[in-house]
Amino acid sequence: MAQPLRFRYSPHAWSDSQVRSEILQPLRSNIGARSVSPRFDINGPWETYRFEMDNGDLALFATDEEAYWMGNTETPQSLWRTDKIDWEAAPYPVARWAQRELLDTLHERDPWLESYPYLSWFFLPVFMSKDGRGSTQGFFRKHAAGFPETGWREALAFFEEFLSTGVLDEYRYLMAGKLGTSPEVDHTRMAAAMAEFIAAKLLTEAGYEITPEIEVTTGHSLDFRATDETTNVLVEVTRPVSPEDRQAAAVAAVRETAATKTSGQLAEHGGGAVLFVDCSNFRRVQWERVREEQPSVGHRPAVVYRARPSGHVEGYAEGRLPLELDDAMEFR
Repeated sequence: MAQPLRFRYSPHAWSDSQVRSEILQPLRSNIGARSVSPRFDINGPWETYRFEMDNGDLALFATDEEAYWMGNTETPQSLWRTDKIDWEAAPYPVARWAQRELLDTLHERDPWLESYPYLSWFFLPVFMSKDGRGSTQGFFRKHAAGFPETGWREALAFFEEFLSTGVLDEYRYLMAGKLGTSPEVDHTRMAAAMAEFIAAKLLTEAGYEITPEIEVTTGHSLDFRATDETTNVLVEVTRPVSPEDRQAAAVAAVRETAATKTSGQLAEHGGGAVLFVDCSNFRRVQWERVREEQPSVGHRPAVVYRARPSGHVEGYAEGRLPLELDDAMEFR
């Protein structure tokens, strides 16, 4: 399975004849590539190329004293031994140019995303990936990003508002990549990934600075570190799989999913982390049963909650929370 979009770095300059013989010609022979004029200019002395394939794939190439390739298509053999680098490691003019080319193409092909510019930018590495472009976009539109009983517009507006705060910009590639690039919609994985975004929003609105993917001494990584002037707390997020239209099963799903975390990752960590149990994928009647019974999750401290695209979050706590969340959610 292909990874989210990254650059390939070549440490030397490429002539126009090299680009055409070693990149364009192999792509043309294999998948019907053609060279077209880039849609945007680039600052500086860079020569830029845009290659479009008959199957809808796209590739970009920029060269000066060094060269950078990015594409959601097959990689020409001449670039197989080049290093892959993150967006932030590429020169700013190159990264900015590639981003503009890809975003313009994304919105041309999928105009429904144009009203959500920050979300489009944040998830660009997966929205335009080789294998995952259809599945990740489909998850947002056809599955409302994991929210039940709501429209996709409301769901996207929820994440657009949060992402536009910029608190996760530094971790964009890491967080966007959590959606995966499976050719088919992996609803369980994708919904679990969005639970981390909801947790990040909750912590941010409560006034904490967040850092994702904190490696601990057991070799595991916990989802977030939340800090302020007096607080330094680790947070692990889990999301129960929503049972199909069964109210009683919702309580069992909360217990079972939490037990998986508490008997494994959190048990090995040795305590101290807060468990966030996100039930935002539960339908209203399922959540009402959980809210009424408030099942124990077998770990303290923990908070069980359900967020809605309106921004309202409600839930309950188990044990004494080392986080002040009253400004971000309603406790029952």
